[in-house]
Order: sequence, then structure tokens, then C-alpha cells
Amino acid sequence: MQLCAQEKVFSNQVFSAQIKTVQLYNSYKEQSMPVITLHSTEELLLSFDDLQADHKDYYYTIEHCDVNWQSSELSPIDYLESFNEDRITNYFNSLNTLQQYTHYELLFPNANINPKIDGNYILKVYEDGDPSKIIITRRFYVLSPLATLTTEMVASPKVINRTKNQKINITVNHAQLPLTNPYTDVKLIVKQNGRPDQQQTVDRPAIVRQDQLIYNDLNTLEFEGGNEFRKFDFRSLRLQTERVDRIYKDSVNTVQLLPDLPNTNTKYSYLFDENGNFFIRNQDGQDNRIEADYAYVTFTLESTKPSPKVDLYLVGQFNNYQLSRENKLTYDDSRNRFYGSIYLKQGLYDYQYVWANSSNNAETNSTPLEGSFFETKNAYQAFLYYRRPGSRWDQLVGYQEFNK
Repeated sequence: MQLCAQEKVFSNQVFSAQIKTVQLYNSYKEQSMPVITLHSTEELLLSFDDLQADHKDYYYTIEHCDVNWQSSELSPIDYLESFNEDRITNYFNSLNTLQQYTHYELLFPNANINPKIDGNYILKVYEDGDPSKIIITRRFYVLSPLATLTTEMVASPKVINRTKNQKINITVNHAQLPLTNPYTDVKLIVKQNGRPDQQQTVDRPAIVRQDQLIYNDLNTLEFEGGNEFRKFDFRSLRLQTERVDRIYKDSVNTVQLLPDLPNTNTKYSYLFDENGNFFIRNQDGQDNRIEADYAYVTFTLESTKPSPKVDLYLVGQFNNYQLSRENKLTYDDSRNRFYGSIYLKQGLYDYQYVWANSSNNAETNSTPLEGSFFETKNAYQAFLYYRRPGSRWDQLVGYQEFNK
């Protein structure tokens, strides 16, 4: 499949409707951030399903990117210690499922693909050894731990936002990293729950000390706390769980969830969640990878439409929080409700509803439907980048994940 937009290569994308359930994480912990330390024994695990259920020759390569996820324009010899591409050889056919599929897995770095330098990378998976037939792109990070990050989260210093926003302060200790100009050579990026749509970049520290940078400006790194994610469980297609209303089995599986309501509570109420993640699980079989089946999961939100100029989407880590036709919900005027179905693999899923501007989807907002509270339990990821004077690429020299 030929890409129609170059920039898509450098974000998390799936370019084939037959490819489902793409996951990439550090193999030490399921659904962790895809961050590994340079020249360590850490590995990334990539997995995905092909619903065409036949064997294909899938190849992969990696490309180094700058801090803004554009190509670093380096030659592969500059960032690879090994070959330029490799073939994915681990695949398994589904077993005892209505939806037949082939499950592919890859562990890397390995003897064939091994990064030489730190920084941002994009993983590209393509068919038949043809780089123009890309089916998957995924971002990952290679770290050289030359700086340590100390973090804290406090309530917003602005009175109007104190009950709903979370303010992040970070101190960087960099004795191993001699900085010529800390105001131009380093960048700090902070993500909330690993979300590409919930991140902030700080170009310069508020305070510079000997071997230390302090990021505590009152006008930066302030995030809406949001609310705990909604969730549902369909590990079994035989038994109904708390959020499942009905399960239908015919030529395909259909799981109908109980209707959702807007979260209009004015006070925070704790609900354990996985910060937007999903986990493939199957209680009806032995192997989650190949015995978990697929089902059309039907969602309903009982809510009026505030304006004809907005659309409603359902997002989570399972779709990279991207707004697409697949996860756009339809409005039923006669019943004042939204509804839609998404084809998902058995497991546990976090999700939330967001409004988006109908004209360009650029303006999104989940607060009217989900609420926003300072007390919400979020995970944050802080990335510190450094470009040496005269260097051609951005290094990732510090990383820290922390929770409220």
C-alpha cells in the first residue's frame, strides 16, 4: 500500500483494515511505554493480527527521528549496527475462533536489527520486502541515561483550575552531561498516560544551576486531570460481566454493552483503571494470543448533541486515541443517544468519549462528558532530549515515568 502522506510514516498508524490489535511495549511489562536503554538486554515486543488468516512475508526496519518525529536524515549506517531490514518469522494461526487470523510477533533489538545511537525511532512493517507497502508504523525510544529526572505533581497554582488541573514540576540533574547552552540544547517533553494528544514541550528551563535544570514555570506543564477511564471486560464470550448487557453468536460475535451516561458528577469518585490501556485476555481458552476471538462491541452513550458542528468519538490506547471513521459514533435524534460498534479482540479495555470539531477534528474535548479532577490517578512520562553543538541528531538522555 503506497503512503499518500509522508508525515504518516512518523506516527503510530495502521494502513490496512485487515491488521488489528497492534501492540508495542518493553517486554519486561505488558503495555509499558516502548522505551529501552541503549546497549542493554531490554527488548521491545511487537505483535499484531492479520485477519486475512494467511501467511504473508512481512519485513521490518527502523528509522531514526528527531525530537519532532521527522526523519533525522541519517544514513542507516549511522544508527544501525546491523542489517537495514529483517523478516518477521514468528507467526501462529488462530485456534477455535470464529474470526480466523494469523498472529505475528517480533522481539527486537536482535542480531539483525540493533540501534547504534539513542533517540526517537520509527518502526516500519511492510509486505513482500517492499518498503512502499507499509502496513504498520510505531514509535519507540532508545535511552542513554545521562541525566536523572526528579518529578512532582501538585495542584494548579491558578485558583480557577485548582480543583481540576495537575501541575508538573521537574528537576533535572545532569552531572554526566556538560551543557554548553541549556536554553537551546535541551528540550523537555511530558506526556499524560502516554498519549500523543496529551503532551507538552518545554524549550527552556525556568532555573539553571550547576549541573541542574529546574522546570517549574507557572505557565507550563499544566494538564487537565480528566477522570478515570471507563472500562469493560469481555474476556469471556460465554459469561456476561458487569458492563456487558448481551452476547450474540452467529457468523460473528457481538457484545452489547450497557448504555453509558455523561459523567456530570461535581465530585471526584475513585475507580481503578489502567490509564487508557488494554490487555488481551481469554478466559475460554489457554493462549491469549491465538485463542482470543474478535467481536463487534456495541457502545451507547445517552446524551444530547450539544451542537451540529461536533462529532463524538470513542478513544483509548487500543486505537492510539486517533479519530477515525471506525470509532465515530452515530447520533439517534429520536432517542437522544449515540451508538456505534468497534471490532475488538477479547480482553479488558479502557476507553473514554471525546467531542471533536466536525470540520477538522483538530479541537477535541472530553471534559463535558468525562469531567476533570485534580485527584484523578494519571501516569506521566517525561523525556529529556539533548542536541550536542554541531550534532546531526537529538539524543534521548533522560526518561522518567511517574504517577499521581
